[in-house]
Amino acid sequence: MLAGLAALAALAPWVAPYRFEDIDLGNLFGAMSRRHLMGTDEVGHDVLTRIVYAGRISLTVGLVASFIAVTLGTVLGLVAGYYGRVMDRVMMRITDGFLAIPAIAAMFVFANVLGPGIRSIIIVLAALGWMGTARLARAEALRLRHLDFVEAARALGASDRRVILRHLLPNALAPVIVSVTLNVGTAILAESTISYFGLGIQPPVPSWGNMLRNSQEYLWSAPWLAFWPGLFIFITVLSCNFLGDGLRDALDPRLRSKGLRAQAPGGR
Repeated sequence: MLAGLAALAALAPWVAPYRFEDIDLGNLFGAMSRRHLMGTDEVGHDVLTRIVYAGRISLTVGLVASFIAVTLGTVLGLVAGYYGRVMDRVMMRITDGFLAIPAIAAMFVFANVLGPGIRSIIIVLAALGWMGTARLARAEALRLRHLDFVEAARALGASDRRVILRHLLPNALAPVIVSVTLNVGTAILAESTISYFGLGIQPPVPSWGNMLRNSQEYLWSAPWLAFWPGLFIFITVLSCNFLGDGLRDALDPRLRSKGLRAQAPGGR
């Protein structure tokens, strides 16, 4: 499902039946038809076209913001867990401080300060989305730093940077990869929320969030204007969560070993 949505967004200029700024003044609030498969909005935009183009914005924001947040959280978590003591205490208190900030209120404040636009949204979501990954990476670093292969690398004279990048990071990637997929869904929801309140992507550029915002006045007269962007947000976030759950099961050696024992003849 995610691959299909990504392909649809990437091929939007060739897949969409119209340009997203095209209007049909003779067909305002048009119902679903062969000419407009998802109907038209209050100014005659084709809803299908805007859904496809909006997917480019929402998926780009989700992927880029998630990648930046997970990269930042992984680096900080591994450094804190590897060095421990004062470094660990200071960095975890900073993490706790960010976790104590009300996320929705902070997003609105930062988005208002930075101004609307895709770059501002990515900065806001990345700045407020790294804490969970940092805790995961720290826990893995605390578990790994006293194992034999790390002690052997230190004994051979490996620098701290080499130990973190070549030994801790590859062995801590499983929860980090899962965190990426889950963060994508969270970032798409957050972008939709910010855009819904008018602080995110601004019209005429479509995003699923601002499409929902524009449809709130027509919920009873033209319900399809809210249904379609809401459905695509729901499907995308649900797919990200399912992918994260599947990757967690596939990459966790304990769960994998249980599955192999259950499949073996006579296994318990």
